[in-house]
Amino acid sequence: MHLSHLGIADFRSYPAAEVDLGPGVSVLLGRNGQGKTNLVEAAGYVATLASHRVAQDAPLVRAGADGSAIIRATVHRDGHESLVELEIVPGRANRARLNRSPLTRQRDVLGTLRTVLFAPEDLALVKGDPGERRRFLDDLLVARQPRWAAVRADYDKVVRQRGALLKQAAHLWRAPTRRTGGPRLAPGESLEEGRAAALATLTVFDDQLAQIGAALLYARLRLLRDLRPYLEQAYRTISDSGTHADAAYRSSLAPGSPVAEAVAAGQVPEQAELAAAILESVEAVRTQEQERGVCLVGPHRDDVLLALGDLPAKGYASHGECWSLALSLRLAGFHLLRHDLGTDPVLVLDDVFAELDSGRRERLADLVADCEQVLVTAAVAADVPERLLGDGVRVFEVTLGSITSRSGAGASA
Repeated sequence: MHLSHLGIADFRSYPAAEVDLGPGVSVLLGRNGQGKTNLVEAAGYVATLASHRVAQDAPLVRAGADGSAIIRATVHRDGHESLVELEIVPGRANRARLNRSPLTRQRDVLGTLRTVLFAPEDLALVKGDPGERRRFLDDLLVARQPRWAAVRADYDKVVRQRGALLKQAAHLWRAPTRRTGGPRLAPGESLEEGRAAALATLTVFDDQLAQIGAALLYARLRLLRDLRPYLEQAYRTISDSGTHADAAYRSSLAPGSPVAEAVAAGQVPEQAELAAAILESVEAVRTQEQERGVCLVGPHRDDVLLALGDLPAKGYASHGECWSLALSLRLAGFHLLRHDLGTDPVLVLDDVFAELDSGRRERLADLVADCEQVLVTAAVAADVPERLLGDGVRVFEVTLGSITSRSGAGASA
C-alpha cells in the first residue's frame, strides 16, 4: 500500500499544494514552522479521519479560508488505485467521496489508506494520561478492522448520555444544602418517585454500557495480546538492550472478580462474561456514581500499563527509554497490521530522528528499509540516516508552504 499523490487546499498553512509520491522513502526537509508536518498530518487524516496534533477540526482549516479544507489522496494497493476526497467543514458534517462517488458516512473511507505515524507527541503514550494509551489502542483497532469505528462511536455516545443523566439526576441522591436547596422534581412528584424514574432510565443505559463496552473491551484485549510480542521485539531492536518491554491491560472492573483477575493476567474472557462483569462493577459503584454524577466503570476508564523489565515505564524509565518505548509501540502496530493485512501500511516518521542518538537512528533505518512506503520529515538532512537519503529516495524541500523536489519527483504549491 502506498500514496502516489497527495493534494490539499486551505489545509493548515497551505492555500494549495500537490505532491507526487511513490513506493520507497520520501523525505520532507524544512525548518520548524515551514509546513512539512502539515503534509503528513493530511495523509494521517485520510487514514484515521482525525489529526494526531489537535482534537478538533477547526485548526485544520487555513486562517482566512472560506470555511473548509480539502484533502485528496490517491492510494495504491494490490494493483488497484483509489481516490479519496475529504472536505473538512468545522461545525458541520464533513463530506467524503471515494473514487468520485459521494459517501453517506465519512467513516466508509476508513481502510482505504492505513498509516502508522510516529511523532514527538507520541512521548505521551508513555508519560501521558491513560487517554493517550486508550486512543492508541482504539486507533490501531480501527486500522486493523474499520468496523470498530462504529462500535467506538456508539460507546462514546452511550457514555455521554449516561454521564449526562447521572449529572442531571445527582441532585436526587444528594442531601439538600442551603446553597443548592432541595431536589428539582416534576409537579406532584415525590422524591422517591423521582429517584425511581431516574434509576429506571439509568438501568437502560447500564445495559447499553455493558453490551457495547464489552465488545470494545474484548477487542482491545485481543489486540493487546497480539501486539505484545511485536512490542518486545521492536524494543529490543531499537534499544539494543536485553531489557524486556511489556504492556498489560488495567480495567475498571471491580477488583477480585474472576473476570477482572483474568483480564489482569492477560487473558481474554468471552464477551458475555465481560458484559456481566461490567454490570456487576456498575452495581458496586452505584452510590458513588449517583453522588458524583459521573460514569466510573467502562473501557473509557481503563489504562494500559507499560513496563520495562520489572518496573513501570511511567516514572521510572529514562527520557531515552521512553522515546524508544513509544517508538516501539508504533513499530509493533506497523508489524501487526503488516501481518493482518498482507500488505504494509504507510509508515510516517515525523521529526523522529532528531530525538534519537546515532545508534538508535541507524537501527531504526534498518527496520524501515523494507517497508513499502516511508514518509520522513526532518529539519535538516543531517538528522536523517544516510541510507534513507540514497539513490531512489524522493527528497522535498519545504519552505513557507512551498514544496520543491530535490530528486526529480513532482511537487508544486
